[in-house]
Amino acid sequence: MRSSRLLALLLVLQRRQRATAAELAEELEVSVRTLYRDVAALVAAGFPLWTEPGPHGGIRLVEGWRTRLDGLTAEEASALFLSGAPQAVADLGLGAVALSARAKVDATLPAELRDRAGRIRERFLLDAPAWFARPEPLTALPAVAAAVWESRRLELRHGGRPASRRVDPLGLVLKAGTWYLVARSRGEVRTYRVGRIDHAEALAETFARPDDFDLAAWWAASSAAFDQSLLVYPCRVRLSPAAQKALPRVVPHDAVGRMLAAAGPPDAEGWRELDLLLESEEVAADQLTGLGGGVEVLGPPELRRRLHLVGLEMARRNGAC
Repeated sequence: MRSSRLLALLLVLQRRQRATAAELAEELEVSVRTLYRDVAALVAAGFPLWTEPGPHGGIRLVEGWRTRLDGLTAEEASALFLSGAPQAVADLGLGAVALSARAKVDATLPAELRDRAGRIRERFLLDAPAWFARPEPLTALPAVAAAVWESRRLELRHGGRPASRRVDPLGLVLKAGTWYLVARSRGEVRTYRVGRIDHAEALAETFARPDDFDLAAWWAASSAAFDQSLLVYPCRVRLSPAAQKALPRVVPHDAVGRMLAAAGPPDAEGWRELDLLLESEEVAADQLTGLGGGVEVLGPPELRRRLHLVGLEMARRNGAC
């Protein structure tokens, strides 16, 4: 978006004071012609920058001029990065701080950017929690967040267990409205649900954060491994074309796509046989029932009998009036 590009150009110039149009265009990934149009827009908005011709020229800001974005405190800057997730800001106790940060940014932006930012806030909202989910008690979250930020060891009790443990808190993740602590315990990185932490105390002792630890990459790999670990019940089914399309909806696992890709060739009516890994016999029966008449269980026999009994009961209760 042009508004974000203009702001990026202003901040780059503030950092570098002077740069050629080619250098700025390369950093912002735009053409030189677009770069000059953006410079003209900033000049028209009243920002003190100009161009200098010649081999030693370029585009520069008035010496000593700085945008009031530098007026953000550390807490305000942190809250601003979370401002797209209002529940996260509230959980961390940063509501008032985020409001102050937005006010400072609004006061700094030229009219075009300020109006656009206002329209975005009016029209887009990230609501992370799932429907019908009750909020968890998060009494431990402030202490956990402070320990994560300051790289201080945590002593915590979790899941109703009487024994406490010391962990190195590496990061916090907000997943579908639920907070998780990612921490190192006894050399192993583990996940703790913050709502189930009974007590958390940040200790004076600090720890060295691993240089190669990437929170986003670790979380993605851990989530995929967890999903895969749930799939332990093998079964073989025959699916209609409609059921093949519906399978990813009734069995919400990433692995379903790979299972479908490995299915046998379709018969004359488009039905295909495939091997599935599901969570358990009970879960498999519930999920496959959602495919209606488009599924035939080929094995194991126990699962086939379950679906047979479900079908008989549904036929009995939904017979002709």
